[in-house]
This record gives sequence, C-alpha cells and structure tokens, in this order.
Amino acid sequence: MTMKSRLTLLAAGVAALSMGAMAAEAADYKVAYLAASSQNGFNQAIWEGVQKAAKARGVEVEIFNGEFDATKQYAQIEDIVAGGKFQGIVITPNDSVGIATAVEEATKAGVKVATTLFPIGPKLDVLEPQVPGLVTTVASNPAIGAKAQADAVVDFCKDKDPCKVVIIIGQKIYPFDNLRYETYLKTLGENKNIQIVATVEGNYDPDKAMAGMQDVLQANKDINVVLSNADQHLVGAEIALEDAGLDVPSLFLIGGGANQIAIDAIKAGKWDATLAQLPMSEGEYALNGVVDALEGKPTRAFTDEMKLGTVPPIITKKVLDEHPDYKPEWQG
Repeated sequence: MTMKSRLTLLAAGVAALSMGAMAAEAADYKVAYLAASSQNGFNQAIWEGVQKAAKARGVEVEIFNGEFDATKQYAQIEDIVAGGKFQGIVITPNDSVGIATAVEEATKAGVKVATTLFPIGPKLDVLEPQVPGLVTTVASNPAIGAKAQADAVVDFCKDKDPCKVVIIIGQKIYPFDNLRYETYLKTLGENKNIQIVATVEGNYDPDKAMAGMQDVLQANKDINVVLSNADQHLVGAEIALEDAGLDVPSLFLIGGGANQIAIDAIKAGKWDATLAQLPMSEGEYALNGVVDALEGKPTRAFTDEMKLGTVPPIITKKVLDEHPDYKPEWQG
C-alpha cells in the first residue's frame, strides 16, 4: 500500500471523530506544532509565538521535533491524523513540496492546518494556499529576501574587482534553499566583478558552517564577502575567519533571520547586515488562524511576513541607529 493510500484510509477512519471535535469549546482544542527541528532557534521562536497565542486563546499546544527529516515529519502528520487527538496543526515544513500530500489528507480529515516560514506546495513564490483545505500561510517568498541580500552584496562590491564571495546555504536539497541559492547565483552572476569562490552547506548549524568555512579558507584567504541565508551560519563562519587571521570587520558579512546574535554583531561592527524575519509573529498568526478556523471565523488566506516588520528587510547598523527601540524576535 502506498503512503498516499495509507493516509487516505487513515483520514477516512477519523473524519467523523475530527469533525465532531469542531463543536468543542476552545479550551478543548488541541493544536500540534510540527517544528522542522525543535532544537533550531528559529523554530523555537515560532513555538514561543504559538504558545503565546494559544494561552491567549485558551487552547492546548504540543511540539513535535521534525529533526530536519522530511520523512519523519510526514510520518508525524500520519500519526496525528490517525490518533484524532489534535484538531489543528501548525507546521514549519522540512520539505515544503513533499509534505503537501500529507497536509491534504489531514485537511480532508477535518484537521485545520497552517504553515509557517514557507508556503506548502510546488510554488514557493505563491503565498495563497496551494493545498486544498489549508487554513493559512504565514511566510514570505524566499526569493524576495534572497534577492535583497544579494543586492546588498552587489552594492558592497561595486568598487571592488574582483570581489570574492563565499556563499553559505542551509542545504541545496531543500526546495526553499535551492531557490535562495539560485537567486544568489543569478543576481551576483549579473556582475562581472563578482567571483563566487565557494559554496558551503551549513545546515543551520554553526559548527558545520565553521568547518565548511575552514575548508574554504585553506585555498581562498583573500575573500571579501560571506553571504548566508542564516545568521547561525555566520556565527561559525566568523570563528573560522578570526582563526585564519582575517580582519572580520573589513569583510562584508550578511546573514538572515535577524536574531539577537546578529543584531549585536551588527551594532558592534563585526557583521554588516541581516535579513529581517519575525518567527514569533509567524507562530502567533498561524495559531490564531487555526483557532479562528476551528471556531468557524473567517481566516486570512495568507500573511506576508515581510510586511509585518517595523524596519526595512535588510537590517544594517544605519537601520538600527534609526530604530533604537528595535528588538529581535529570537535569540539565535
């Protein structure tokens, strides 16, 4: 029996139970948060937002660790559908394309599902729900943020020829990271003075990013830029750069996520910029969307995270000086 067939049977078996739960009082609702990885700081911040909103709405929530494993996360949805314990799911998908089948079967069973960080479905640039029954998407188009980061690098490199760039990406196997990476390549590739000397896959782990950067520096010590989609990567990269004797403040380091570590590093002049993201807000909006749907209230089809912030998408020291009260939504 295929995985899809199994899900269909499970969904059919619990549909009546799930629909019956829709009449429950808010205090009886239980919502599962499926983290891409519960050890990841960004996911932990989404979870904080989920918990904050859940407390305000009077519902129970529980976190599941996806361990950056798409297969495990798929199975978690299977189990939730089969168990009938949860009426709602908030998910941060590991595989935003492959998980769509499981999400569709969950919605068929009456489970209300919201996605955070990335749209679920074949098109990462479409925030409108692509899976039938998906309650709401709280995310942004990964390509837009990546283009903004790459444009910042182009601006830094305009008077340097050559301008040597190291890219640190999560994992190119992830659809969203592949889109970011392709956006970096396209934008930087349009400038003849920019040379991409190496690409590191950091998997959102400072230690892996550090080891990858150490390998790069053995052959390329005269770099000018480190461009990464995640602040966690720059934490490791900075250590490798300092150990190699490079003057970090003279380089252009740009990350993504806007965590406390990044903001402190930018204020101190060690890093130059980060892409603004709002994980706690994502969790709050997603949980509220799920509960609204459970209560039969209208829900927004999507919320563009990049339109929620109070600062520009690319946070620099200049931006922080202009917004002294700015506080990041996660520690890192």
